Amino acid sequence: MANIIELFERFAWYGFFMLFANYLTSSIDVGGLELSQAQKGIIMGVGTGILYFLPVITGSIADRFGYKRVLFIAFIIYTSAFILMPLFKSFTGVFLIYLYLALGAALFKPIISATVAKSTTSETASIGFGIFYMMVNLGAFFGPLVTLLFKNSSYTLVYYISAGIIAINFILLLFYKEPEREESNESFGDSMKKVFTNIFEVLADGKFVVFLLIVAGFWTMYNQLFFTLPVFIMQWVDTSSMYLFFQEYAPFFSENYGTANGQMEAEFITNFDAMYIILFQVIVSSIVMKWRPLRSMMAGFLVCAIGMALTLTTQNVVFTLVAIYIFAIGEMAGSPKITEYIGRIAPAEKKALYMGYSFIPVFLGNVFAGFISGNVYQWMSDKTTFVKQEVAAQGLNIDESLTQNEYFEQAASAMNMNTNELTNHLWSTYNPASIWSVILVIGLAAVVALFFYDKYLKSLENK
Repeated sequence: MANIIELFERFAWYGFFMLFANYLTSSIDVGGLELSQAQKGIIMGVGTGILYFLPVITGSIADRFGYKRVLFIAFIIYTSAFILMPLFKSFTGVFLIYLYLALGAALFKPIISATVAKSTTSETASIGFGIFYMMVNLGAFFGPLVTLLFKNSSYTLVYYISAGIIAINFILLLFYKEPEREESNESFGDSMKKVFTNIFEVLADGKFVVFLLIVAGFWTMYNQLFFTLPVFIMQWVDTSSMYLFFQEYAPFFSENYGTANGQMEAEFITNFDAMYIILFQVIVSSIVMKWRPLRSMMAGFLVCAIGMALTLTTQNVVFTLVAIYIFAIGEMAGSPKITEYIGRIAPAEKKALYMGYSFIPVFLGNVFAGFISGNVYQWMSDKTTFVKQEVAAQGLNIDESLTQNEYFEQAASAMNMNTNELTNHLWSTYNPASIWSVILVIGLAAVVALFFYDKYLKSLENK
């Protein structure tokens, strides 16, 4: 039951989150908010980062007040946040409602994994968590495919669908059985004091902190899948060849995941990552199963970095799909090994404590990823920024009050081009693909740091 609840929660989450970057930055006339890339980076980076930081506190709340009660509160916050989200249009308003949504997710996040852990034995834990991760990926794959069907009608429907999916969990909660947990006589204040004492205890382990910082580099690069890639594809990649392919051989996809101008939705392209994982995770896991965790992580991080960098180098959609496949192979090899490694290096009497603080690199990775996809992308790759620079460079006068799409069309007309020709002109003039080097450097830095970390640990073992 816990895993089914996880499936619907991930379905609702990824149903909106895969679309979130383009919702924040797209033109008003297609339902977007026209926020800047920097503002998008703050909302997604800081907001999602806080989501991953809070479980260290919310986990203690769940242990104190009961899983079922906290899940009920989480679903109330989730549902109300999704319903309210379309009402907020300003940067401040969207940021605040997203933080409210993140609170609901943070209350939910530690409970299901804890339920699986408490409901399985050493013999059944592997299959239990295998089902858990399968549910995560199924939700991540099918969520966007459903919500994208309604994106062209209204982004508001996307949030309402996510709210409806989460609301199903109110019914499932009736059948959820509270796992056994230790009752504590501590006050809530004492529980919180222990939480922060534990943080300092973990941070006192220098080798563990170094490992967490290295892994933060991986998550910074990984999160570009959600923060940067959908925007890059929408702004720069020509997906018309895929549209024409589906139109001829599988019209359902072109009709439901295509746009009015003969392109495929950017989020449909990025969603191939989840499909690759569903298809190939077992194969990749069987290959790296016997590898040392650090070796598997190094290989995975390297392949991931190369794949993500390649997704940002081209306007060719077929090349993009191949690059996403490369990225997914690295993700499947490296990401699961992080948790396994933390479990191995944690002192026997502190395994639960160390596993609980594995959120730190995810938190940092989201914050850093927000900066890269925000300020850095706006400076190096943002189409909206470049067209305004080109208009200024040519001394043209175009009304700033126009929507993004209207402004771009006016600029193209003023330069005697169509919109595709202007896109290609900006591509060759401003080289937006150069951001690939930033992503690759971050990934390579994590790989190199992990290599020397491994060498250092081996030298300690040989002494």
